[in-house]
Amino acid sequence: MADQRKPTTAICAYTSDAIYVRDKSLVDELIGEITFTQMMFFQIMGRMPSPAEVKIVDAVLVTLMEHGITPSAIATRLTLMSAPESLQGAVAAGLLGVGGQFLGTMQGAAELIAEMMAAEDGVPAAAERIARRHRASKTALPGFGHNLHRPDDPRTPKILAVATAAGVQGKHIAALLALGEAVDRVYERHITINATGAIAAVLSEIGIPVEVMRGFAVITRAAGLVGHVKEELENPAARGIWDAATHAVEYSGNALKNHA
Repeated sequence: MADQRKPTTAICAYTSDAIYVRDKSLVDELIGEITFTQMMFFQIMGRMPSPAEVKIVDAVLVTLMEHGITPSAIATRLTLMSAPESLQGAVAAGLLGVGGQFLGTMQGAAELIAEMMAAEDGVPAAAERIARRHRASKTALPGFGHNLHRPDDPRTPKILAVATAAGVQGKHIAALLALGEAVDRVYERHITINATGAIAAVLSEIGIPVEVMRGFAVITRAAGLVGHVKEELENPAARGIWDAATHAVEYSGNALKNHA
């Protein structure tokens, strides 16, 4: 017989005159009493963060909020141009690009760190194995490489330093650095550990599950994209982006050849 248990939630409950979030009164215990970062952590993890955890999460949110005219920002600006009445649609369009190639790669990096941490033959051996596996398959290493920041990503040491100063154990950071050494050795050249690689390590240090780690990028990028919406309204760039794409992408068919 199928399980007939009634679905439950431990996140929110309310009465006619009160609202509770994870058993705390929204009005009496949360509004005006804690910061957005604390509330976000509390909502996701079900417990209040320590001051050290707040420091680390704040550093992550600041790091990921803005990256310039990247695919997510372009999607937001072009969507806003098409549907100026839908701010939420424009931001949502940009958030759909938070994935395995751009911005959301901390999830893949965290999975590699978890693999090293669980390896019976130790982190160094697992790091070597991961590096060789990715080189042999010619697949991208999440958390490594950057098209602009070479030889090193300046954000990475800062993020790791914030976490170290906050007093984390450092085991996940050590695993990331061991992987960096193995990658350089196996690829026979230096490949930078990028910001999402560092973020994967520091969020792992404070117990953020791999499955929801990308959500931190979604949260902070939403704020960043609202900034792009405001600028687009005041100083439009979407038409220029559209025009640039039109000129950059040539038609490869035969229909226009007779009109040359």
